[in-house]
Amino acid sequence: MRLLLCLLLFPLLCIGQTSYEKAETLITQKKFNEAETVLIDFVADNPKDLKGVELLGDAYGHQKKWDEAAAEYKKLVDAKPKTANYHYKYGGALGMKALTISKFKALGIIGDVKSSFIKAAELDAKHIDTRWALVELYMQLPGIVGGSKKKSFKYANELEALSKVDGYLAKGYIYEYDDEPELAEKYYKLAINEGGSVTCYDKLTKLYESKNNPEKAIETIEEAHKKHKRNAMHYQIGKVCAEYNLHLNKGEQCLKTYLKHHSAKDGVPKSWAYYRLAQIYKHKKNKVEALKWIDKAIAEKDLKPFQKERETIEDL
Repeated sequence: MRLLLCLLLFPLLCIGQTSYEKAETLITQKKFNEAETVLIDFVADNPKDLKGVELLGDAYGHQKKWDEAAAEYKKLVDAKPKTANYHYKYGGALGMKALTISKFKALGIIGDVKSSFIKAAELDAKHIDTRWALVELYMQLPGIVGGSKKKSFKYANELEALSKVDGYLAKGYIYEYDDEPELAEKYYKLAINEGGSVTCYDKLTKLYESKNNPEKAIETIEEAHKKHKRNAMHYQIGKVCAEYNLHLNKGEQCLKTYLKHHSAKDGVPKSWAYYRLAQIYKHKKNKVEALKWIDKAIAEKDLKPFQKERETIEDL
């Protein structure tokens, strides 16, 4: 009898495993709609399979289908209310939905967002992502609906106890959001000294760019490149040089290096590097070269910023 049951169940187990693997592969490949199709059928046949439900929620979330994602994550919360990550994902989907609707309507779901994140933090004292979500939520919410810098710092301190790098980055974020750039710079630098990841350097670079300090931004990217040797950093340097009409020869060289070694993992399409080169040649008053590069950008991707830049170059 036991052998018969095993033989009967074996095909179902194989189908389930295949569905998981196929869906996870599709999600990794960013084929979210195809993953959704696979998982809808699987979850319809296996409504109590929590892994399948979670993957379907993830597939919806990647497509910004927040209502659908929240509905799947709510099933997980109802099934296992003591699992922190389920509350985190549910709160996250609701939070992203709140950003896409009117502020008046968003007020109706903010309480659920907050309570979901708080519950996740209570259930798992080491859940870093939840604490990051609470840091950002309490800073971004107006005081009248529960926003609080003090509470944001509470979770930043909890992050620091779990991971100094995350704690420093969280405090840098709080001070940057509160328009205290010197303190933000201090904590981003502490994060670099502690961990030195690409993310740490990127936070400091963006702070300098937002405060109109391109020289420090370039210095930070160059320091990051010495450590991490990422081709994408050549584009970042070229972008800053092009935007601020600064160190044009360096920017030109970096962008051409970026294009020479470009691959999909670099993130930024070649068209944007062409666009930045066009800007650099525009600053150099070299209309012929500027038109050459902006036309390459448009040929690859006909975007409004590219067309607008071409009009500006034509006026040289």
